[in-house]
Amino acid sequence: MKLTPLKNIINLEGKTAIVTGGAMGIGFGIAYRLAEAGAKIVIADLNEDAGNKAAKVLTDDGFKTAFIKTDVANKENVKEATDFAVKTYGSIDILVNNAGIYPIIPVMQMTDNDFEKILAVNLRSAFLFTKAVAEVMIRQGRGGSPRFSSGVAGKIINITSIDALHPSSVGLAVYDASKHGLWGFTKNTALELAPHNIQVNAIAPGGIITPGTGAEQPTTPEMENVLKKFLGKIPMGRMGEPDDIGKVTLFLASDLSSYMTGSQIVVDGGVLLS
Repeated sequence: MKLTPLKNIINLEGKTAIVTGGAMGIGFGIAYRLAEAGAKIVIADLNEDAGNKAAKVLTDDGFKTAFIKTDVANKENVKEATDFAVKTYGSIDILVNNAGIYPIIPVMQMTDNDFEKILAVNLRSAFLFTKAVAEVMIRQGRGGSPRFSSGVAGKIINITSIDALHPSSVGLAVYDASKHGLWGFTKNTALELAPHNIQVNAIAPGGIITPGTGAEQPTTPEMENVLKKFLGKIPMGRMGEPDDIGKVTLFLASDLSSYMTGSQIVVDGGVLLS
């Protein structure tokens, strides 16, 4: 059997990727790596200012990028984002369900609205986007036997968390529930969509330095102490960068992962080992 050249395996030219929550942090790191590999990027994010700035950075670097303001937990917004991607670039080949929130609220202090919002953003959004995008992928010809060339496979990548495997902190019970749910959702949709040649996998990040975590510049002595303790648990001795997740996403979005579905890759510097 003749092997496909490596440069062709990671080439995403001609493909379109939707990245939810792609305006900042992990999402932007993912969007950049997929764009660098040749994919056309649609950033779906609620933060309009950050989304437009992110799209401009990618466009200025020579990548085809568009932004659409999206409430990822709103069914109509999700349909608008999906239709926008098809209208703008002609197809959807890769979906990254990255959008997520992680307010630290103990269960005994949590309101019903807190509970519902966390599940809506972290879990309902993945359901809405997966359903909408999978319908497009199947119409595009992803349907049929997975014995087709792996180069035409649709790719859905869910960003879970190491908290999908082990709790990290009091106050994240509902966040953990949402990420356990997303991991379960990943495995079952992988079963359902495999006959359509759509691969569904997940990435479980550990501690990543992003604006949302406060790790870039701790705002309080308490936060600094929490981060110091967490860093002490990481065998590799450092926090992760958004690009650490971006590179693994590229692996799952490319033909490097042509025989993978229903898997979760832990990217945590070894913290679960401790």
